[in-house]
Amino acid sequence: MHHGNGTTLQSVIDNINNGVLDAKINLVVSDNKDAYALERAKKSNIPTYIIKNKSSEEIDIELENILKNYDIDLIVLVGYLKLIGKRLINKYTIINTHPSLLPKYGGKGMYGMNVHTAVVKAKEKVSGPTVHFVNDKYDEGNIISQTIVELEPNETPESLSAKVQAAEKIQLTNILKEFIENKK
Repeated sequence: MHHGNGTTLQSVIDNINNGVLDAKINLVVSDNKDAYALERAKKSNIPTYIIKNKSSEEIDIELENILKNYDIDLIVLVGYLKLIGKRLINKYTIINTHPSLLPKYGGKGMYGMNVHTAVVKAKEKVSGPTVHFVNDKYDEGNIISQTIVELEPNETPESLSAKVQAAEKIQLTNILKEFIENKK
């Protein structure tokens, strides 16, 4: 699956609909007007917003102005590749999903298939998704949870991607459950 298909968002929507998560998605934001996640959100009657600005400073102000109109307890980044600005970091709890066992294979340019290709090339025995808090540097915030996925001898970046995505959905659901419980 290519990066940014919105399957992780769909898994959260499904888990809300089937009662696994007692939560509500109040807004889905993207900087790509063609992101399939926006379609998924619309199908579930979730408001969407497409970022207009380009510079991170302007995006920070833009998002601050949009988000304050919604009741938001948590921001989850799923395949959002820009750095998050200071205003949002100071105001919201923000978590990110990353498709490797950070600190390995993190940083600028390390996303999606780039990560899985690098992991397979390096003949790693294990990989897996990481969910971490977001700070002002790429992939450096405190780690919340990691799931170990074993690589087969004949692993390809594509097969690894599928495994990591499956693990990531379960991991994110569990983290969201905990977050919701702690809010009550």
